[in-house]
Amino acid sequence: MSWLRVRELVRKEFIQLLSDRRNRAMMFIVPFIQMLIFGYVVNYDIKNIRVAVLDYSKTYESRALIDSFEGSRIFHITNNVNNEEQMTELLLRGKIDMGFKIGHDFAPVIRKGQTAPVQFLVDGSMSNMTAVRVAYTASVLDKFNREELRRLYPLNMSYGKVDARIRTWYNPNLDSQYFFVPGIVAVLVMVTTFILTAIAIIREKEDGTMEQLIVTPLKSYEFIIGKTIPYIIIALGQLFAVIGVAIYWFEIPFKGSVFLLFVATCLFLLSTMGIGLYISTISSTKQQAMMTAFFFILPFFMLSGFVFPISNMPEVVQWLTYLNPLRFFLVILRNVFLKGVGFDVLWPQYLALTILGTIVFTGAISRFKKRLD
Repeated sequence: MSWLRVRELVRKEFIQLLSDRRNRAMMFIVPFIQMLIFGYVVNYDIKNIRVAVLDYSKTYESRALIDSFEGSRIFHITNNVNNEEQMTELLLRGKIDMGFKIGHDFAPVIRKGQTAPVQFLVDGSMSNMTAVRVAYTASVLDKFNREELRRLYPLNMSYGKVDARIRTWYNPNLDSQYFFVPGIVAVLVMVTTFILTAIAIIREKEDGTMEQLIVTPLKSYEFIIGKTIPYIIIALGQLFAVIGVAIYWFEIPFKGSVFLLFVATCLFLLSTMGIGLYISTISSTKQQAMMTAFFFILPFFMLSGFVFPISNMPEVVQWLTYLNPLRFFLVILRNVFLKGVGFDVLWPQYLALTILGTIVFTGAISRFKKRLD
């Protein structure tokens, strides 16, 4: 193998890439825009629940219940309505997230030591958010019940109880950024290598330079190496640049080994670049190659566990996720980032990436050789 020929092909590939303004935007601007969007916009943290109140009781007890919600950092009483129709209208227009109605007999029932019902209406159009809002509501009501019990029955009641002292490891404040930001690193690497590799060979065909490359002394494997090295360099550069943003901008802790992350990325690139090369062999134009690349990207994204837990998927779909290299790369990224675990824990993911990458890349090269001959 002649490294001189490979070097010149790599140099030509970089010149072609950087001379195209769209490629420059895809390599340097789009990844950071996506990083900021996922870091700030996509999260499950609930910090502002808009609440409407319909208080028919207007007593000390009903006021205390309302104050329990107002005293929370999460609930904000935005509307005091006079009837149920107004509350329904606010929910319908999306101006509140939930509302609760306190009946006329709320205070008398409480004073008798009986259970007083309070109706809560919650916007369930986003089920995941609704579940969290209901959980927060239950915690506020539980605190209110304990305070009312002490007020009505000021007795020193001693009894055995469980004192739960909960510590959340790896993400003490349960911030969604800790979950999403390491994941977007993998998604950016995947998308970039898919698209750029998919159009690399098509560009030669459309520009009419493929025939010139075929008649050169370049061997087929030298051609593959020269074509893939630039995208490996670009992907690794994006990886470390985005990790820098995650650490210093979003303040996500990095507790693991950079070397382990580097090795995992190289193994992951075997799969993504292999698929990109395969797309090049079955596509005739850049537009067709990009559409085919997005056809692969969406299932990879949905079946990776990036947003939706794999354990919640149907069993058949869970088995299909084992064919997705992004699934294993995400596990490595999040564990290296947040837990600092080593190869002794992550070796199954490394083995899976190695097997998938070898099969996909070897298959893509063998098919490409047939097209090159």
